[in-house]
Amino acid sequence: MSPAPSRAIALSAARLLLASIAAVGLSALGACASVEPVVLPNTVPAVYQQGGAASLSAEPAPDLRSWWQSFHDPVLDGLVSQALEQNLGLAQARSRLRQARQLATRANVGYLPGVSFNTRNAQDASAIDTFFQASLDAVWELGLFGAREATQMQGEGAIAGVLADTQAARVSVVAEVVRNYLDLRAAQQRLDGIDRLRALETRALSLEDVRVRTGQAPASERAQVQSRLAQLDAESAEPRAAIHAAAQGLAVLLGRTAPDAQWFDTASLPQLSTPSLTQVPADLLRTRPEIRKAEAHVLETAGDLGLARSALYPRVVLGASYLYSYNVTQNRPARFNNLPIIGPVIDVPLFDWGRRRSNVDAQQAALDAALLAYREALVVGVGETETALSAFDQQSRRLADRERALSVLDAGVASQRVLQRQGLSSEFDGLSLQRARRQAEMDLTGALASRALAFVALYKALGGAPLPSDADMADVTPVNTNHQLATSQTASAEATP
Repeated sequence: MSPAPSRAIALSAARLLLASIAAVGLSALGACASVEPVVLPNTVPAVYQQGGAASLSAEPAPDLRSWWQSFHDPVLDGLVSQALEQNLGLAQARSRLRQARQLATRANVGYLPGVSFNTRNAQDASAIDTFFQASLDAVWELGLFGAREATQMQGEGAIAGVLADTQAARVSVVAEVVRNYLDLRAAQQRLDGIDRLRALETRALSLEDVRVRTGQAPASERAQVQSRLAQLDAESAEPRAAIHAAAQGLAVLLGRTAPDAQWFDTASLPQLSTPSLTQVPADLLRTRPEIRKAEAHVLETAGDLGLARSALYPRVVLGASYLYSYNVTQNRPARFNNLPIIGPVIDVPLFDWGRRRSNVDAQQAALDAALLAYREALVVGVGETETALSAFDQQSRRLADRERALSVLDAGVASQRVLQRQGLSSEFDGLSLQRARRQAEMDLTGALASRALAFVALYKALGGAPLPSDADMADVTPVNTNHQLATSQTASAEATP
């Protein structure tokens, strides 16, 4: 072997050794760098200010994952189960979750070794010879200086965000199914109350006919009864429309085009016992989808920032290739050659007019905004829950007042019947009391419905819904288990002792 080729081989080996040493040094240095931890603000109070009757009850607290079962209505339970399986919005959310998983997987495998086979045609510089080339290439981007970890954070944040959207859809679907069902039964009960009041007014009209014929009352009193009957006929239009609207709403939630005929059969309004509330504001951090969504956005934005910072440092890629080249234009006994190549590729940023640094500053501002959005989600979640608790408490008090009013009227009706049996009063004399009692029954039904709807709003604010299935949760890493998110344990200044 001549001295020149020997020197060339020695020089190539020295260059490869220096590049390898540099790559190993950068790898060791890059392994020490990671994404900076992000602390999530925790500004929720220790307890809710609005508790009222709901907090003082001795009844067990409904499970957040099955709170609608507190109505003890098998039909309602069946409708919720069907909606969770058949709702078209939830089906779309599950598809988006699968999409997010695939996109995150595609991003993460970019930092795993890859092997490819390529063929191509090439010409030399003089355009005399043409070569057919085939190569087997292996590439491994190391993802140093936090790049790999930041990419994984991006993927986990994206998956967690879509998972939060899916859970928010479940919360909304469950609440809407229960609300429409309650609207349906409340409208049916109101229509039934109007029918009973109409029957009473019809009886009053027959009694007025007798009184007018016998000269005991003027014709104007009969006209008043007829006017009340006409008003009742007009009032019945509203609950009839509400029945059809609620039934159609249930059909849409169940992915149907038409309601079930059995839904129109009149049934009583589900009875709700007085529940207790064992949840505290800190529970919203794990149950309210809007907060989980904001947390996932912080994780994803922290990943963006980590990638921007890693771009300030050298990028190292390990590569290996085996090249086969065949000369298709030369007619010689030996027209082919092969060459193995191995070594690192190092990209060192030197000068880019501040582009990389500006990107880091921009991503830092985005992370600051995401943290503020997380804090806003906490404030909104606590505020909505406080409002829902207050509304439920007020509706519970209103229901108690309606029950007392009906009890008083029941006592009055019973006394009037005693007088009527003793001949000291007539049926006509008790009509006004009977009318007031019928109206009180309708008011009580309305109070029951309002309290039930306030209960629905409360558990929607708490994020009550079944958790995603095991299939939905497969391959989903908890947001703050592995990657740099921690919740500050600083107590809120507004916490109630």
